[in-house]
Amino acid sequence: MSKKYDNYGAISTIYDKINVNVDYCAWADFFEKCFDKFLSDRPELVLDLACGTGSMTLELAKRGYDMIGVDGSPDMLNVALDRKYDMELPRDVLFLLQDMREFELYGTVGAITCCLDSVNYLTGDGELKKCFSLAHNYLDPDGLFMFDVNTPHKFENVYGSNTYVYEEDDCGGESFCVWQNFYDKETKLCDFSLTVFEKNEDNDTYSRRDELQIERCYSKEEITTTLEQCGFEVIGFYSDFDFSHSNDTDERWYVVAKAKK
Repeated sequence: MSKKYDNYGAISTIYDKINVNVDYCAWADFFEKCFDKFLSDRPELVLDLACGTGSMTLELAKRGYDMIGVDGSPDMLNVALDRKYDMELPRDVLFLLQDMREFELYGTVGAITCCLDSVNYLTGDGELKKCFSLAHNYLDPDGLFMFDVNTPHKFENVYGSNTYVYEEDDCGGESFCVWQNFYDKETKLCDFSLTVFEKNEDNDTYSRRDELQIERCYSKEEITTTLEQCGFEVIGFYSDFDFSHSNDTDERWYVVAKAKK
């Protein structure tokens, strides 16, 4: 099993641009509300699993948490490290190049976050359980595991076999990408065929890069059963950061679970 992901090289440099509308501040507020609602004390050390370019890792670090960011893509972590060095943080951040299916820590943490449907990238049989088992292993007793997933409704009705184009203006004027989807209802796998064009610095030409990413659709029942098998108590599936209850037409579920030991 590979300990790094090579299929994020094309998108790593524009990842934050195409996700510019993600409100990490509001998301971090939600995590802190979960700390206050479901824990006796806020955790000191937090793991941001599949941290990507470090947006959530650095947002929580700004708020005073000791942070570990784990990701399997060296390209994404290079962006995260550059961002870290450009910021003045109250505490240092440790970034580790590790696969979310077989990561290792030196001890336990008080909470684990995992953002932007990273769990859906666990596509192989048994990989969801491997990841959840490791999360349980490295959490303090009653520690929180908080993640989100793309829903069956989104895979079937939003992704489907549709094609999306991020125009140059959406990507800051120097790049754009074409995102073509194919969702197979039988295998529950969705292929994302990405073509990224980036403007070269020394002239008006563009460089093209292509890559394939794959996500797997998980039902609420699959997620719940796997969490419970791995020793978690499922606290809730939510539609938004206001703790509203999830429904079948949501495009994203926010899941909160507690490690019972």
